Amino acid sequence: MGEFQEAIRDQFPESALIIKKTITIVSENQKPEEDSTPGKLWQFKSVRGDILNVEFNSLSIVSEHYKTYELGEGDKFRDLIETVGNKFIDIMKIPIIKRIGLRYIDECPFPSREHAIFKRHYNSAFPLSRFNLEDVSESLLTIVTRKGDCNLRYVERIVQEGGVDKFYLDFDGFSLDLDSSHYLDVTDKLHLIISEEYEKTLKTPVYKYMRKKPVK
Repeated sequence: MGEFQEAIRDQFPESALIIKKTITIVSENQKPEEDSTPGKLWQFKSVRGDILNVEFNSLSIVSEHYKTYELGEGDKFRDLIETVGNKFIDIMKIPIIKRIGLRYIDECPFPSREHAIFKRHYNSAFPLSRFNLEDVSESLLTIVTRKGDCNLRYVERIVQEGGVDKFYLDFDGFSLDLDSSHYLDVTDKLHLIISEEYEKTLKTPVYKYMRKKPVK
């Protein structure tokens, strides 16, 4: 870990070691049991707030900064994945990756609970023909499906937060048991799968909303 930390120090200058313990909740007649074996989480942060977590059996990169995976101008998330991934695999000598995933969570415009308006904005998988959206206080729709040699977990979620209706789309693409030398090819494929589903879900009014310049 020391060698890896030194390799990423320029991009992730802030670091911390977090010790995690597990507590099991039991009945009122028993005492809670604490796992005596602590788990270690090495956490690294960039100046702009990107977070890199490394645990015993996993690595994750979390960011709210990037606006593109590969195309267009500006910073590209793929470049960060490649930089971190190459250094980690090279130093840790990992031949096989058991699971690799790419996940996007979007808070989307929610103009109205009225069926006609909502359907103009989204090609939703929610069963609108069965349930009246105006009467639904909360919904969570999850679909896990194969996409060729990859997998996709698709989630639509409607909740009320602070009295305000929120609509979230959650795309989690993943692949299992791959040669570590091909990991970037797999994330490229996962990004394409997610992009295609994203484009199938959103309709013209949402794209128009997204193209608006933010109000200062």
